[in-house]
Amino acid sequence: QIFRLAQYTVSLLSDMQDSQSAFKKEDPLGMDAMSSEEYASQSKLLQEFTNVPSIESAWLFKTNNEDRSRAMFSISQPDLLANKKRKYILHSHIVTHGTMPLECHWSPFPIEMTGVSAVVPSPSGSKLLVVRNGEKGSRTTLQIVNQSHVEKEIHVDQSIHGPLYTDEWFHGISWNHEETFIAYIAEQTPRPKPAFDDAGYRKGGSSEEDCNSWRGQGDWEEDWGETYSRKGRPSLFVLDIASGEVRAARGVPKSISAGQVVWAPPSSSGHQKLLVFVGWLEHNGFQSTARKLGIKYCSNRPCSLYAIHSPFEEEPNADNASDSGSESVPASVATNLTPSISSALFPRFSKDGKLLVFLSSKCAVDSGAHNATDSLHRINWPSDWKADEQLSVTDVVPVVMCPQDGCFPGLYCSAMLSDPWLSDHCTMVLTSAWRSTEVMLSIDVLSGEVTRISPQDSDYSWSTLAISGNNVLSVSSSPIDPPQIRYGRRASTEDHDGRCAWVWDEVTSPLTAASNKVKALLSHHKLSILRIPVPDPSDELSDGGRLQFEAIFVSCEDSSQKPTVLILHGGPHSASVSSYSKSSAFLASLGFNLLIVNYRGTLGYGEEALQSLPGKVGSQDVQDCLAALDHVIEEGLVDASRVAVVGISHGGFLTTHLIGQAPERFAVAAARNPVCNLSLMIGTTDIPDWCYAVACGTEARRLASESPSLDHLRIFHQKSPIAHISKVKAPLLMLLGGADLRVPMSNGLQYARALRERGGEVKTIMFPEDTHEIDIPRSDFESFLNMGVWFKKYLKQI
Repeated sequence: QIFRLAQYTVSLLSDMQDSQSAFKKEDPLGMDAMSSEEYASQSKLLQEFTNVPSIESAWLFKTNNEDRSRAMFSISQPDLLANKKRKYILHSHIVTHGTMPLECHWSPFPIEMTGVSAVVPSPSGSKLLVVRNGEKGSRTTLQIVNQSHVEKEIHVDQSIHGPLYTDEWFHGISWNHEETFIAYIAEQTPRPKPAFDDAGYRKGGSSEEDCNSWRGQGDWEEDWGETYSRKGRPSLFVLDIASGEVRAARGVPKSISAGQVVWAPPSSSGHQKLLVFVGWLEHNGFQSTARKLGIKYCSNRPCSLYAIHSPFEEEPNADNASDSGSESVPASVATNLTPSISSALFPRFSKDGKLLVFLSSKCAVDSGAHNATDSLHRINWPSDWKADEQLSVTDVVPVVMCPQDGCFPGLYCSAMLSDPWLSDHCTMVLTSAWRSTEVMLSIDVLSGEVTRISPQDSDYSWSTLAISGNNVLSVSSSPIDPPQIRYGRRASTEDHDGRCAWVWDEVTSPLTAASNKVKALLSHHKLSILRIPVPDPSDELSDGGRLQFEAIFVSCEDSSQKPTVLILHGGPHSASVSSYSKSSAFLASLGFNLLIVNYRGTLGYGEEALQSLPGKVGSQDVQDCLAALDHVIEEGLVDASRVAVVGISHGGFLTTHLIGQAPERFAVAAARNPVCNLSLMIGTTDIPDWCYAVACGTEARRLASESPSLDHLRIFHQKSPIAHISKVKAPLLMLLGGADLRVPMSNGLQYARALRERGGEVKTIMFPEDTHEIDIPRSDFESFLNMGVWFKKYLKQI
């Protein structure tokens, strides 16, 4: 009996020690044992999705053999330990044999490009520019690499310029045709700061700081907002490869930021070297005041195409005249090529040099919507253009207002390949949103004919990677199928409409192996795109505003017995297309159905549908989301009692609106950098015009002010989620970026504190270094891990 009592005592002490040990491990995170196990399990699962590499860009190069092409891929993969993205280069030879299956021969291993900011092959493919932007004040390095070695290495001092712009907006790196010069966009060197020492201000002091002096701040210089904080003005520079000399372009007004530069074709005389670039006006604040409004995700900033001579064509004394403060006119002055149109982007010259084609976001600029339907235009480029020669702009693809069912809905392009041309010199290939999918379009820029070349019957999204001759390298994916490389070529036959058909071959690649486990995790899910009728359309709606919108539905087996996550995109003028997303795929793998709603106002449905939303946010978009949810419930596809909702930015605006306006419909919610209070955001965001545009619609421009009236603040509050906070019941996970300039963290924090004040359940996670997207690798990982655990916890309890 004593022995049994001793055994019991030892067992009890052991259990207590285990319990205390577990408590000590779990207590710092405030988790119970169940949450801790879920956290560990889901983090292991999420790692599988994180390990799948992404294809950033690709290039195709011709060879002497018509049946063989060389391809180079730039791929990336998150490195959670280093908290940055690894970048790799991978090479392949693609061989076609008529109707025989396509062959691919890959390099045995990818090559990591440590510290590399950008790589840009020359037009012939014989040379490669490698850019290494300096960190913390160090120099920028430009390497010219040929097929065997580094041919040239140029170290650019910060007194000339700062890091090169390699983002998707200002980025522009362009080789000239002869491959002797490279034009690019880099940060202009900031103005000198005032210097002080123990005697006070140092007039004309040394530019270098020493131990006996210090530098003040000087005048504040405004930047372009979100993600461009503390970056210098985007400015145009040219590198002479032979000499290694870098010169700034002269004659560009100080009120213009430059980007997207390309070389014009050589003149008929062969001497003139011209550059064409996009210039954004920096004085675009309210009532034409001098202010740079945020430009990230905002195509509604006025811009034009400009032409300017290369700085290496300037007169010998041009540099000296400028440096000495002389009033001599520079040898070159930027000429506006598109004064008749409010927006001109992505200039591209045809291969024969006869056409200059560009995209325009004039609908966005003219209406105030931050994104809208694009149009395509061309200029017939003269062989010996003179600066005083007026060039006419011809419409190629106009804005589509109200598309017919199944027909082309208009252009929605966020980027364009540096070489988008097929071999006939007049057909270009673009990637564009088409309702809930992304498609590839061929456009004859002479006739304006638009043809969808990606498969018509596919619910997958397709994107163009590179073009060589009449061969197109692309990638296709879906929410449940990771990206797959495809190689397309024109077939000898025609489709049922009499147009040239395209054949798309699957390219087996080493990247496929990494995604096989993810595909297995998602193998029991199905993809469908649902048409949702507009709920109770009013008489004042345009025809386009009455058209059905869509929702992408990713369903589990026995979907009606599984919980559902309603996913809402931001913008509101952006889109959720049917492409692969690591975060959405991860949520699906946890056993959730996904209902991804493209409410009216989304890109890809025509301009009238898009313009139906401004002035009606918080009502029309909310009703569309509820209508999509009602649709799948009425069809018996989901369990109405187990629904979560999540969104970022305007999607977070809708998330917090929905849990306030329809509190009984949602069991749990998560919001990433949400707009919760427009009346607070108006004075803190880098895009105050957005607040007016979404809340006031067509009246926005007339009403907009840096000092909104009390009536305006009332409107902002009435249309904000915080107006409905007293009705919220769902537990809310709030994920915030501490460096977000678009929707500053004060918006989310105010809502979270107000919800807690009313007894609501809310958990807030702050990522101090993150901007609006929360995309630093560790932050991205932790935010979706917490989301998965949060949803599982509250959807299981029902």
